[in-house]
Amino acid sequence: MISKKMESALNEQINKELYSAYIYLSMATYLAEQRYDGMASFMKVQAQEEVAHAMKIYGYVEEQGGRVLLDAIKKPESDFKSVKTVFQTALDHEKYITKSIHELVDLAIGEKDHATKTFLDWFVTEQVEEEANMDQIVGKLEMIGGQGHGLFMLDGHLGQRKAH
Repeated sequence: MISKKMESALNEQINKELYSAYIYLSMATYLAEQRYDGMASFMKVQAQEEVAHAMKIYGYVEEQGGRVLLDAIKKPESDFKSVKTVFQTALDHEKYITKSIHELVDLAIGEKDHATKTFLDWFVTEQVEEEANMDQIVGKLEMIGGQGHGLFMLDGHLGQRKAH
């Protein structure tokens, strides 16, 4: 069993993960409108991954005898200045999610909730990968100057990503 405080915090994280999916779908829309179909596909896969994260937490809350309470998901940003802005925004968002996961781990440790702490360890590791991936893309966009043939090649490369 999880505490009501942990249940509430995990419900908030479910909302954050679903909001992440909304953000990535919004980014996919922008990228598709700019004709970066590969990058749009990359963001759609990212959105699917965020929904999977939400569902993983959803299942855990239920498994621990808690109650999942869904809240409204706020409207994501939809206008971006450039491809680089999209990926920098994604990186910044992943850092926000990482901070949120770390706060959940701190809460689990404070409550001596070993089961939840162990469950959250997967998310800690996942966030290292999420941040590194977005940071790498931002770095590549900086390297190629965010335009020209390099951007076309990066679009093709990112379009190869498939859902797990």
